[in-house]
Amino acid sequence: MELNLPEIEAKKILLEYNGANNYILQLKSTYKLYKSKTLTRSQSEYIINNHDKVPKIARKWVEIDDYFAEGLMADNLLSEKPKSVWVEKILSETVKAFHMWGKILEDQKLYSFWAPKNQIIPNTERKVTVDYSPYSHRKPYDHQKIAVEKLLGNDKYILADDMGVGKTTSATIAALESGSKKILIICPATLKLNWKREVENYTDDKISIITSKKWESGKFIIINYDILKNFHSLDKKDEITTILDENFDLVIIDEAHYISNTKAQRTKLANDIVKKVGKVWLLTGTPMTSRPINYYNLLRLVESRVAKNWVSYVRRYCEGYQINKGGRKIWLTNGASNLDELRDRSKQKVLRRLKEEILDLPDKIITPIFLEIDSLEYRKEVGEYLDWANENPNQSLTIQLNKLMKVRQIIANEKLKNTFELIDQCLDQDKKVIVFTNFTEPLMGIWSKYKKMAVPLYGQMNQEQRQESVDSFQNDPKIKIFVSNIKAGGIGITLTAAEVVIFNDLSFVPSDMSQAEDRAFRIGQKKNVSCIYPIFDNTVEKIIYNMVQKKKRVIDAVLGDHIEDEDLMLSLLEEMQSL
Repeated sequence: MELNLPEIEAKKILLEYNGANNYILQLKSTYKLYKSKTLTRSQSEYIINNHDKVPKIARKWVEIDDYFAEGLMADNLLSEKPKSVWVEKILSETVKAFHMWGKILEDQKLYSFWAPKNQIIPNTERKVTVDYSPYSHRKPYDHQKIAVEKLLGNDKYILADDMGVGKTTSATIAALESGSKKILIICPATLKLNWKREVENYTDDKISIITSKKWESGKFIIINYDILKNFHSLDKKDEITTILDENFDLVIIDEAHYISNTKAQRTKLANDIVKKVGKVWLLTGTPMTSRPINYYNLLRLVESRVAKNWVSYVRRYCEGYQINKGGRKIWLTNGASNLDELRDRSKQKVLRRLKEEILDLPDKIITPIFLEIDSLEYRKEVGEYLDWANENPNQSLTIQLNKLMKVRQIIANEKLKNTFELIDQCLDQDKKVIVFTNFTEPLMGIWSKYKKMAVPLYGQMNQEQRQESVDSFQNDPKIKIFVSNIKAGGIGITLTAAEVVIFNDLSFVPSDMSQAEDRAFRIGQKKNVSCIYPIFDNTVEKIIYNMVQKKKRVIDAVLGDHIEDEDLMLSLLEEMQSL
């Protein structure tokens, strides 16, 4: 009785084979040439499993990652790593690998080789051309155009540019160019108004800001993370589908590192919403925060090849391992490993540029962030001031400004929670930051919150103490925050270790703020400086900010022009009267 061994079965198939699998044809040719040659077990199994499969024609260069390239470089004695391979055909495939008929170098003959699927980078990005003429009134920078075209070329993508680079503008223009009829923007509550203003710069389409439990439709709908639960439910028994009922074409998630924790409710809600939407763009200046595990959910949402398997990801990039605790196994994933490989294998779905890498950025980037104030104390104090001003129309400028001091103090204290968020973003990105304020209470509040990594500067400090704060900020890598009174620290010192300047509250004297900005932006500064102005909309602060910007434009336009600060103060008081 003849045994039906794989080698015997494969031999019969091989001799009769006339298909298009070049590897099997090579085996056939060799077998016929050398009659004594026998097939190996692996060759036999390959023939049996693939003789009836038709190879897929590719005929293109395919990008490969660095780790596959290093192997090819060593195996083929190449002087440099190849960036791509020519794939004439895909002869066959397994769960983890492709069997290819191709070559590495242009002048090589075609041959067969195996390539791991997770080390082949499929080119899914579409080439797009954008007409930017409709945006000429607020023309995007060249680096923003690159971001626009990356977003448009990818249905699912992470725009991870540094803070201050203009991600909001890029995403807004891309959204308008995408042809999307319904766009959902998910962001922190403090950025909702800012998004509305940015979109209004480029379109008259209806923009709805969602608050609490009231839903309002529009082409652009802006909602904060904290109230997603009011309009979408994960519980099938109490199913709420308000968001999905809108049939969004595009979801933009700003500060996407907010959904890095897969156990958090807001992450679960966001994940469930976006899986039913075709286009998903994530914006964050802090894609990984401090650990690779925090990067996983973002990569999974944009369908990065590196995030297809959670266990593989945490083992490879998070030094993940299991322990027994309370009778059950749990994973520890707080480590970090193979970070260069992670960056390389995720780069197809991520655009990440630091400010110093972008050549068309101005050296000093001024960014207002508009916020909404919700304070009975503020409304009461403004009302009392306006009543007093109406009853005392001829009071001196000094008296009137002193009367407004309480209003400004309320604004400064109300702003602290927003300033803390901005500081935390800087810390997540390992940036040193200067925070200016006019008042002692917020200054001490900031210093107290970040005491181990912050130094203060205020009027009661002597010269030696002030210099110690400056030196610590400039030279000690552990000191990340310099918090200062705007008068005391706004002139005469150099703080070039900072990349970010935040104004918790504004001065009535515009030159104070310009001088304070320039504490970081001085000779010796090698990085672009972001100056961030969080502004409460519809308040005295908004009036001050608009007037300061107007004054700057006049001075820039007319060389040597000068506007007295007293003139600006009078204009401010007139604006206050019109509230």
